[in-house]
Amino acid sequence: MNGVVIVAAGTGSRMNMGINKQFIKLEGKEIIAYTIEKFYNNSNIEDIVVVVKEDESEFFKKEILDKYNFKNVKIAYGGKERQDSVYNGLKLLDEKCDVVLIHDGARPFVSDKIIDKSIEEAKEHKAIVVGVPVKDTIKVIDNDKNIVDTPNRSVLWAVQTPQTFDYNILIDAYKDAFKNKFYGTDDAMLVERIGYKVKMLEGSYNNIKITTQEDLNIGSQILRVQD
Repeated sequence: MNGVVIVAAGTGSRMNMGINKQFIKLEGKEIIAYTIEKFYNNSNIEDIVVVVKEDESEFFKKEILDKYNFKNVKIAYGGKERQDSVYNGLKLLDEKCDVVLIHDGARPFVSDKIIDKSIEEAKEHKAIVVGVPVKDTIKVIDNDKNIVDTPNRSVLWAVQTPQTFDYNILIDAYKDAFKNKFYGTDDAMLVERIGYKVKMLEGSYNNIKITTQEDLNIGSQILRVQD
């Protein structure tokens, strides 16, 4: 069984629109609704958990799940950090889950091709991260904003989601992280930390995470092209 945990419990402070960015509408439809729909309609996904802020759960049920007729979607509550939120979602997945995908709620343009390939690769390699080669030259700076290094761009990738894992491996990684009071920046970091290699899978430059108001304009353009 393949399951997905969609993380939608953030505050969206960089959006500066007075509403959780997951509920902002793109072309008349909420961002989180687009995201859920991609996994809901994918034949390889059999279990869906969405992690939301507890005080937004009733709104989420009414304005997203009921409104768009999403059936059998489970709701978990967000924690203090993203890592806590993901773990809350993992614990609600069906006990038969073999492969789990972790996906950002504000990343609504993930394709079936990416979802399917992530699952296929995770069955073989156990740990998969979607990403794209960086287009820009990257600089490393010190505390005074002086450039101290210029990494080789050919080995740099921008990480996206989904990040896809053997369920048991990811659970072990989370348990070990919490045991040692370690908080990572993404799920792959936790898996790497307990000794597993994580394979990079090329995603899409359209698979953006909507974080700022400028991203809303880009998102609208992507939707028009997809239509």
